[in-house]
Amino acid sequence: MADKPVLWVIASGNPGKQREISQILKAMNLEVEGLARFAPVSFPEEGLDYRENAIAKAMAVASQIGEIAVADDSGIEVDALAGAPGPISARYGGEGLNDRERSAMLLAAVNDVPGAKRTARFVCYAALATPDGDTVVAYGECSGLILDAPRGDGGFGYDPIFQPNGYVQSMAQIDPALKDRISHRALAIRDLYVRWAGSVDS
Repeated sequence: MADKPVLWVIASGNPGKQREISQILKAMNLEVEGLARFAPVSFPEEGLDYRENAIAKAMAVASQIGEIAVADDSGIEVDALAGAPGPISARYGGEGLNDRERSAMLLAAVNDVPGAKRTARFVCYAALATPDGDTVVAYGECSGLILDAPRGDGGFGYDPIFQPNGYVQSMAQIDPALKDRISHRALAIRDLYVRWAGSVDS
């Protein structure tokens, strides 16, 4: 009889992240769940360091629910803005804005920057924590350009205004299966799984 799959709980209240992480992990021998079946959890206040934020979220959830938790902290870094908005990407422009409004603010900030100089990257730190306090961390990055205007209805966050290198579509236009291979989050989560599996087998 095959071993029972290990449970990974996605430590995020963001539906887009939950969906993407679940899809990325679909091929692994894991049971993946969101937080819905667990008692409400509290998340630590986020700082300005992706890695520390991801670890803090994963550890907080793992300790509260008694299961392995996986969290990520990600953002978009625009070279013409000296790497902003970076770790505050999800809070860019202040609380209360939606994805479309934050994207509009970012487009306004680079309005006078010519196309070739609108270089940017999505970055992601993914962290896994066990209830015992052990952690594994991985990193992923996807480089590209900021577009002149949003394109596509897929994805979430800044996907409609980001064109990954080597593609003519925005991240919101490419096939979801392709996004799950090339995105910053996909690269980080897959590497996280490899690192975790290696630590379990060693």
